[in-house]
Amino acid sequence: MPFHFGAWDAVLIVAVSVQATALAYLPQPRLKALAYVLPFPFTIATLALGRPVDATNVLGLLLLFGYIQGVRLLHDRLRLPIVAAILLSALSYTAAGWLMAPIVPASDGAFWAAVALSLALAGMLYVRISHRDERAHRTTLPVWIKLPVVASVIVALVIIKEYLQGFMTLFPMVGVVGAYEARHSLWTMGRQIPTWMLAMIPMLVVIRLTQYGLGLPGALALGWVVFLAVLLPLTRRQWRRG
Repeated sequence: MPFHFGAWDAVLIVAVSVQATALAYLPQPRLKALAYVLPFPFTIATLALGRPVDATNVLGLLLLFGYIQGVRLLHDRLRLPIVAAILLSALSYTAAGWLMAPIVPASDGAFWAAVALSLALAGMLYVRISHRDERAHRTTLPVWIKLPVVASVIVALVIIKEYLQGFMTLFPMVGVVGAYEARHSLWTMGRQIPTWMLAMIPMLVVIRLTQYGLGLPGALALGWVVFLAVLLPLTRRQWRRG
């Protein structure tokens, strides 16, 4: 497939770099986790990819949950250095997306099956994952190191975006640096992901149902309204449970 670098690809590099940098300067674990899940990368990546939302986007939710849990298990349980844990988890996401993208059907049946699976898993995890107190942490990584790392990851994704299809839109672009900055609060970060999944699934459903009538930009805008309407009350309830 020919490589094409468009205007939305450039916007993606800038937006993700800004979001990752902003996340790094938030000290509280809960605020880091909330900033991490705002779907700016998904929105811009979907426009950059220019293909309809389908089952690969939904299954990307599961792979992203696997990414953050992989980082936590490798770093906290197996005591791997955080950079190695991030690299292995990111490569695992990429490999899984690359292998799955050609075989996941673009049909409505595959989309709704992926929605049902993801919704059931997210609901169970939202109820079962408990709160843990983790210490606040503010970045010590210089911006001049952080930004090139994020930018190089996004450029690599842009190069292979056609091979990853919808999985590219859910790749943990912010999470590559975000997991490093949240290395002292990876449990809190992982706990936020099911909440995010429960908000992203309605967003993806709305986009799927309206993308041909409204076009991708209009469908994404409507999806954002639905996303925030679900995410904010669920996050508030989750914080009260904590």
